[in-house]
Amino acid sequence: MRIIVGLRNPGKGYEGTRHNVGADAVTALGTSHGVFWRRRPLRSRCETATLRFGGRRVLLGMPNRMMNVSGGPVSYLVRYNRAATEDVLVIHDDIDLPFGRLRFRPGGSAGGHNGVKSVAGALGSEGFWRLKIGVGRPPSGMDPAAYVLKRFRRTERDVIDQAIDRAAELAELWVQDPLAARQAAGEWRP
Repeated sequence: MRIIVGLRNPGKGYEGTRHNVGADAVTALGTSHGVFWRRRPLRSRCETATLRFGGRRVLLGMPNRMMNVSGGPVSYLVRYNRAATEDVLVIHDDIDLPFGRLRFRPGGSAGGHNGVKSVAGALGSEGFWRLKIGVGRPPSGMDPAAYVLKRFRRTERDVIDQAIDRAAELAELWVQDPLAARQAAGEWRP
């Protein structure tokens, strides 16, 4: 089993923000396969959907907890489904990556991202895969925490929508071949 998680802040007030691009990519992946989202998450505190790629079962998840405490719900999904840490892909925003760019990483540090730090802490490992979506740097003098909670400008929407759709495609490729997905992400340009 593989688990693909899109980090987010839940609720209507956060929809369309830079911080939620991970969940937007997971939603796009689910939509492209017509999945049914389980919105009453019981203990998991995640919206979930299950599908199959090439005979392999895949669980999609989006935590229903704020970004910085999303580790608990992700850890529950991993433990409950007896998945290995290296079979987990977390998709999230990255302000240090150029706008619209994608980067796959197998493991490594949180790089200042509190949602990723929460997941690593709850899993007790940094050995999960990450797919980062570049949301650009905040303007000079703007607090990065405030920046990621802003919605995209109309002029940015086309590029970020392309990046979200490509991230969904790469997540699907990752299920079958993680290294091919990593290479494809590095080659893609919006």
